[in-house]
Amino acid sequence: MRTLYLRYLILAALLLCGLPAAYATHVRAGEITARRTSTTSLTYEITLTVYCDYENGRPATDNQGPVTFCFGDGSAVESVPLLTAGRPSQPRPGFEDVGNNTRRLIFRTVHTFNAPGTYKVSVGIENRNANTLNITSGQSDRYPFYVESVLTINAFLGLNSTPVMANPPVDFVACTGQRYIHNPNAFDADGDSLAYRVTQNKTTLQGESCSGFVIPSIVYPDQTPRCAGQNEARTGAATYTVNALTGDVVWDAPFCAGQYNIAFIVEEWRNGVKIGEITRDMQVVVRSCTNTRPVIEVPDDVCIEAGQRVQFNVRATDKDNNPLRLQATGSVFRQVLPPDVIQPEFATFAPSTQQPAPATGTFTWQTNCTHLRGVPYEVLFKVEDNPGSVQPRLVDSKLMRIRVVAPRPTGLRATPATNGRSFTLNWNAYPCPQTGAEFVIYRREGCGLANPDLCSPVPPPGFAAVGRVGIGQTTFTDTTGIRPGISYSYSILVRFPGTNQFGSFISAYSAEACVQEALNAFYLTHVSVDSTSATNGQITVRWTRPRRTAGSYEYRVFRATGLNGTAYSQVASIPTALAATAADTVFQDRSLNTQANAYRYRIELYSNGSRLDTTRSGSSVRLTATPGIRRVTLSWQAATPWNNQNQTHRIYRESRSRPGVFNRIADVQVQGPGTWQYTDDGTDRYPADGTASLTLSTDSSYCYRVETAGTYNDVRIHTGLLYNFSQRACASPTDSLRPCPPVLTLDSLNCATYLNGPCENPPYSNRLSWTDGTGSPAAPCDPRIAGYNIYYKRYADEGEFEKIDSTTARTFTHANLPTYAGCYYVTARNASGAESRPSNTACKDNCVSLMLPNVITPNGDNKNDVFRPMDCPRFVSSMQVIIYTRWGVKIYESAQGSEFSWDGRTQGGKDVAAGTYYYEVRVTYSRLNRADERRPQIIKGWVTVMR
Repeated sequence: MRTLYLRYLILAALLLCGLPAAYATHVRAGEITARRTSTTSLTYEITLTVYCDYENGRPATDNQGPVTFCFGDGSAVESVPLLTAGRPSQPRPGFEDVGNNTRRLIFRTVHTFNAPGTYKVSVGIENRNANTLNITSGQSDRYPFYVESVLTINAFLGLNSTPVMANPPVDFVACTGQRYIHNPNAFDADGDSLAYRVTQNKTTLQGESCSGFVIPSIVYPDQTPRCAGQNEARTGAATYTVNALTGDVVWDAPFCAGQYNIAFIVEEWRNGVKIGEITRDMQVVVRSCTNTRPVIEVPDDVCIEAGQRVQFNVRATDKDNNPLRLQATGSVFRQVLPPDVIQPEFATFAPSTQQPAPATGTFTWQTNCTHLRGVPYEVLFKVEDNPGSVQPRLVDSKLMRIRVVAPRPTGLRATPATNGRSFTLNWNAYPCPQTGAEFVIYRREGCGLANPDLCSPVPPPGFAAVGRVGIGQTTFTDTTGIRPGISYSYSILVRFPGTNQFGSFISAYSAEACVQEALNAFYLTHVSVDSTSATNGQITVRWTRPRRTAGSYEYRVFRATGLNGTAYSQVASIPTALAATAADTVFQDRSLNTQANAYRYRIELYSNGSRLDTTRSGSSVRLTATPGIRRVTLSWQAATPWNNQNQTHRIYRESRSRPGVFNRIADVQVQGPGTWQYTDDGTDRYPADGTASLTLSTDSSYCYRVETAGTYNDVRIHTGLLYNFSQRACASPTDSLRPCPPVLTLDSLNCATYLNGPCENPPYSNRLSWTDGTGSPAAPCDPRIAGYNIYYKRYADEGEFEKIDSTTARTFTHANLPTYAGCYYVTARNASGAESRPSNTACKDNCVSLMLPNVITPNGDNKNDVFRPMDCPRFVSSMQVIIYTRWGVKIYESAQGSEFSWDGRTQGGKDVAAGTYYYEVRVTYSRLNRADERRPQIIKGWVTVMR
């Protein structure tokens, strides 16, 4: 015992006297950032930025030596000195006065990773400030300062650098009863999305940089014992939050004066994938104040085209009329240290000197094409008051977004081709070309496009892309699906590839150019099926009379098989004098297989053996009849030069008593091709020609025809609608109704009751019960049930269901289970063996629990001698415990397994002294989801050893 006591005295002496540099208190805040410096190797410039207390820790700050970087890739740690190279105007670039008695120290190195992967870069510094209230052990200076950043290197995700925080954490002073705000003003040079979340401060072991863990005794500042308090408005409890979108760190409001540590994470996302994160660890000092914080006012967010100038004023007020100093940070300014985020021109904000309240500052930025990117620029405006030497200086800040939009293309005009088959578009050369950028051409029918919104570049209603050309082009010819007599509106935009393959963005849409195709000489108007047969089908083809003077001409009729057939052959030659009264613009094509085929036609006009003109091609209407359960579903299609959309199509069904006679049973309002369908359930919905409703029978065949209606939308071509019949199509309904699916119920666990109940050991059982389902007119099913099948799978998020049993009862007990967790569904079957659709899926999870004691007495009396889980751990699969001293020194670590037992000795077998020790248990439970089983839970707490 004397030897042990002597060792403690020596250790205490070393801590108090022998290690003054190791425990000097000066680090207030810090973060680690990384920048990719090569496109061919995995080389990164990695920077640690720390902010030091120069009022109370000047000697430690002035004498700060190299820091140790750990790169997380298995390579050796590296000792990195203070940065010595910067801009020519900076005599000490790595040691800068950033205000509020704070110095910014920068440590920078270059590291090349061996392979793609996710790496945690970290640094530990044994200089955290003392007397931090929310580190509740009262020994904050015994926990080294530690920060880390996670960097993902993935070829698929492209080149990547971490975000950078433009606003230093020097606005760390808060007042009791007043809302505190800090915004890091993070920006990402790659244009990736950023998200913010709260976290707890971490520490590491003395002399370590690679192993970080949450400070065992830390709590969030609003949860500091006896310091909860109320918010500034006195309407509720104090809160501590981080805005996930803006990054505002808000503590509303501190109650106890003193020093606190907080931390938050900036996540970096690309195309829905998180590709990295950085942590800022910082200090907040709360004082009892009579000073009132100032208030800053900024304009609404700005959206402009590249090349325009942004200029506006920012105003700040102060209830106490204290002098005010306005500042602005963000990626649009020249950076303190290279590299800059944007190219010149840089933004300016002036004045930055102290002013009487109210104060005004002017932001100015001349944008240009180099400033284009897919996400807005964020500028943080901050005001700090100066109440004098007694009261602390307080701040307010607001974030503003400036979106620099790629200019809209200009000078768009459209010209019809002389042959009436295409439009040629022309526009002005683009002022902001980029490699890989392209023009996208959009078109819609009709004109009258409103001026597109500059800042909401979404396709205007009805527009669809019809082509793309390179950024250096100024012309495009559109030949896609142009119909005669239709007015078309065009608009174009520029699509930019962005800084990575996921960062593409677009310009604003151009003003529209409207054009109408020139009229042809003559037009096809009808391709209508007269009769359906495999060998003797007939189609009538009609067309308009050509706009030519009377004379000796010849029509030639060409036909191809199929809706979009291209293998044309001539099937008729009709002489014509183009007389107004001649019936020479109609042709009946016979001996066709209209039962199996659609046919496509075009008409050509000849004179003396030379072709003068041709119509557009048009097809017959093709109808498909599909049998359903006591119903027949009809769908049809046609490829015609006239427009069949937004019209009323007619449905006909053949009479059962008078073969060959068709009764009109419905009218269908169609829009796009997906609406060209109708389901016949036997009801006649068109009574004008007599009602012919019936019950569709499975032993009968029902035959149909469809009559489409279309138009050229141009009275110069044809007045009225163009009606065309399909072929005759037949189908027989079916009656193979599946049984109705059951409605399943699974007995549940009430975890609150279960965990307070007696211990339970396997095997377990789950009880299922169900009721018979019912159908509906829209989804009929067979209510005649002969039995049921039960399906099960162990994990809700993994694996497939397997059939485990069958029964004729409406209950089932799944017994002899190692766990309650699992999912079930039930199906019904009828006498013929047909199986229903699955019932609802019912799942059950385990009620998990692990309770640990907080006192052990290792005196050998076999009563409370060891630290181990208390009675009745629930569904624990594995656990591992690590035990630390109050200084963070690890003294014990158990093996990974289903249990552990610590007898109050170190790993080397020596008894520990009486006192309080901290533990971290990594435990996995048997759970419903496989992902939850693979994700260990961390339980932290303390245990007192009494001897």
